[in-house]
Amino acid sequence: MSKLALVTGATSGIGRAYAERLAADGHDLVLVGRRKDRLEEFAASHPGTEVRTVAADLATPAGIDTVAALLAAEPVDLLVNNAGVAHYMPLAELPAEKATEIVNVKVLAPTLLTRAVLPGMQERGGGTVVNVAGMIAFSGPAPHSQMPRRVVYGGSLAYLVTMSQTLAAELEGTGIAVQVVCPGVVATEFHERQGLDLSGVPRMTAEDVVTASLRGLELGETVCAPGVEDAGLLDAVFQADLAAFGAQSTELATRYRAA
Repeated sequence: MSKLALVTGATSGIGRAYAERLAADGHDLVLVGRRKDRLEEFAASHPGTEVRTVAADLATPAGIDTVAALLAAEPVDLLVNNAGVAHYMPLAELPAEKATEIVNVKVLAPTLLTRAVLPGMQERGGGTVVNVAGMIAFSGPAPHSQMPRRVVYGGSLAYLVTMSQTLAAELEGTGIAVQVVCPGVVATEFHERQGLDLSGVPRMTAEDVVTASLRGLELGETVCAPGVEDAGLLDAVFQADLAAFGAQSTELATRYRAA
């Protein structure tokens, strides 16, 4: 019996690459995206794969509810929360509707879709959830001179990292794997939709991102950073996080006390 995978943001880029790889590996697919024509094109070009398409906008409550209901009803073995949107501008200039769109797509949708798929996975004793974030999740300490701040987008990716790590710990021993994928700059349409021309910038392919993700799952990685050669750097970040967390006290730190 074929395994069933659901991929959001499947019409281009990393989502399309996941769909291609999973189809080649024999998965049945449920593909979610805003562009119905592209979803149908994929299905038509893969006659040997069972492909169901769902045209849904995960920036809207209705779109999220549609996909969540499907996840609750179907025996999905692999959920890839890949849908993405980014609006690169200072927070004070970011229209409220665009800020809401980012939070809905990158925070609310992955949260509610994962919540919907977990009971079935727990009942079946296994499954995998992959959240696609990005290395910008680690860029918070960067100085102003180094990069644009992209506050809401960066914060949403950081949420996905912490959510995935915490959920992986919560589900330890259940047979359910959780991974967050943090690529750097990838050669997709994503930046073009923000009006950015990165054609002259070295970029990873979407296919390599998927290769890293699937191999990372085999290696048992919760945080997969496809372009980071030294995985010890990630371990150092997380150990520092835990050291700071464990160092807290009920006593006021000396630096905050009056001189």
